[in-house]
Amino acid sequence: MMFAKYDAYKDSGVDWLGEIPANWSCIKMKFLYSDISIKGRENTELLSVTQDRGVIPRSWVENRMVMPSGNLESFKYIQKGDFAISLRSFEGGLEYCYHDGIISPAYTVLKKKIDDLKEGYYKYLFKSKIFISELQTSIVGIREGKNISYEELRYSYLPIPNGTEQNKISCFLDQKTTELDQAIAIKEQQIALLNERKQIVIQKAVTQGLDPNVPMKDSGVEWIGQIPEHWTVSKIRYLGTTQNGISAGGEYFGSGYPFVSYGDVYKNRVLPMKVESLAQSTLSDQESFSVQEGDIFFTRTSETIEEIGFTSVCFKTIDKAVFAGFLIRFRPFKRAQLLKEFSKYYFSSAMMRIYFVKEMNLVIRASLSQDLLKNLDVLLPPISEQNQIFEYLENVTGKIELAISVKQSEIEKLKEYKTTLINDAVTGKIKVA
Repeated sequence: MMFAKYDAYKDSGVDWLGEIPANWSCIKMKFLYSDISIKGRENTELLSVTQDRGVIPRSWVENRMVMPSGNLESFKYIQKGDFAISLRSFEGGLEYCYHDGIISPAYTVLKKKIDDLKEGYYKYLFKSKIFISELQTSIVGIREGKNISYEELRYSYLPIPNGTEQNKISCFLDQKTTELDQAIAIKEQQIALLNERKQIVIQKAVTQGLDPNVPMKDSGVEWIGQIPEHWTVSKIRYLGTTQNGISAGGEYFGSGYPFVSYGDVYKNRVLPMKVESLAQSTLSDQESFSVQEGDIFFTRTSETIEEIGFTSVCFKTIDKAVFAGFLIRFRPFKRAQLLKEFSKYYFSSAMMRIYFVKEMNLVIRASLSQDLLKNLDVLLPPISEQNQIFEYLENVTGKIELAISVKQSEIEKLKEYKTTLINDAVTGKIKVA
């Protein structure tokens, strides 16, 4: 989309702004916003500072209210129209306040000094990528790490359009970002439907096979249902061995030999051929916690039940590798007649979530025990059918994943366009009205 330019531009004298419209000003933040610290309002509503929704009541974002530690008398009072910034971590820019209340003393509260500053315009400026990049490059470099003070931040220059233009820019961006967000939401919904379709295809293939006319029988397992009459069902305990991963101190990791981490399993249905993590494993470790072709790894422990029981199948032995204590390795017997190709889809099917979520106990952390895993039912089609199901699912899910990839690419382009549009509008590179 092409937009008009302003009639004349001038050098702002500020690297990150470059040229700005000739009728705009450029002034240090200290002349526009002041650091306000009002305390002793502990009976005021408690707010959360978020990077996606600004400063809003905690009840809007949290299902359960956990009171923060510390004395609420020290919390800072903030009003609608003010901005909050964490001076320890400001990758998200400054957050606009939508509601009066109190926030953690870890944040600085900024209040405008002059009426000509329209909050709608600065809401976009302070969250624009170009402004955040300026904070990262010019402010972070002042000290080691990311701990700065407002005394440093206040010397940043800000563009000042006139009040009418500020309102026009904010109204324009309200409309355009809403349209873009809606387009992104539609594509995200389409991706969700494609993922749902993929799971349905997998579930049907690994539980009913590919022949719609085959005689069926009751599997005897509630969460599996009907299966082909000639298939068998077995508990994992009869199909192979299970083993928890290695646990060691921090000095054990960072160098040495390949180490299969929790993330390697959680993120991949097939174990990567080359894992990034390393561990100083001994020969004994490598024998006890080996990673061999056909092994199936289950995520064992997490903060939530929903992240337990995700699997990754090893398609090729990783020499001298060991695996993490947050994982369980299931190694099928050769006589088990369970192909790694079939396992890739069977153990990642949606019905696995039903079993693990139903059976899991949550204390401080959710944890999958070997006993619970050994009780998991596994369907065993004949070897020839396992191969057929694998080839069918590789083809069908590959097409679905390609469609998902296209949608994800479209979403990224929309997000990039949104970022560019905001940057250009708030710095005057385009004239919106």
